Amino acid sequence: MACGERGQPSSAPPAAPSASSERPAAGDHRLTLKHNGLDRGYLLHAPPGYDPNRPSALVIALHFYPGAGASMQELAGLDAKADEDNVLVAYPDGQGGGFNALICCGSQDDVGFLNTLTDHLVQTWHADPNRVFLTGISNGGDMSFRLAVEGAGRYAAIGVVSGGYSGSRTTADNYVPKSPVSVITFIGGQDRYASIFQTGMRTWQQRLNCRPSPKTSGVAGVTRTLATCADGSDVSVYTITDMGHSWPGAKSGQLAAPAAGLSATDLMWEFFAAHPRRA
Repeated sequence: MACGERGQPSSAPPAAPSASSERPAAGDHRLTLKHNGLDRGYLLHAPPGYDPNRPSALVIALHFYPGAGASMQELAGLDAKADEDNVLVAYPDGQGGGFNALICCGSQDDVGFLNTLTDHLVQTWHADPNRVFLTGISNGGDMSFRLAVEGAGRYAAIGVVSGGYSGSRTTADNYVPKSPVSVITFIGGQDRYASIFQTGMRTWQQRLNCRPSPKTSGVAGVTRTLATCADGSDVSVYTITDMGHSWPGAKSGQLAAPAAGLSATDLMWEFFAAHPRRA
């Protein structure tokens, strides 16, 4: 959903090291991973305390369309959180500015690419396989839902901002994760796709036998529901009445909503920490 945001794809990045020449170390890295004959690019932020001999949690952050990993890095503010908690953050680039998610954008095997990237970061950068999380906005949020279902148990939880569970793939009742994947999502009440996102969350929760109940958000104009599902996963839904198609609390970048009253980054970070992969 949500393929038409204003903006232009970033210009082509400089050449990056291939997977075979990587040397895991703290810092910001522009890397490539070959998949289906293509060199797929991504940014990787390793915090100052990164130690390749100690498993780190991993967050994979997926950008809007049209965009690139660098636009997601600017928007979400995840690197500062990663530095505090010693977490790896990867920002993959979609081909042609987008990911082949549930509604759009493109025709690449992005499920295969992102699953392969996850495996690579577990094997080479020693990410903890029980603490791998996805987040995304808009097209990247849709892609997070697709990977929650098609990721073969790789992802413990997803954090979706202004994205949804919709489209032809989701019409099948069995299009749900085969192992628990917890979800935290943020929906703007003024988003033109808000009703689609809300319907998608109701469908997701019905299929997984979740029982949502209202919880206080602590913020005027923000509602929240929390559900525990039959498979043991949790679903937390925030609706920000006056927000559009944006990232709540982001201070800079395209689609930032600094005055939303809450920080999606802070809330999903806490949610991820509380939801490692279930045995």
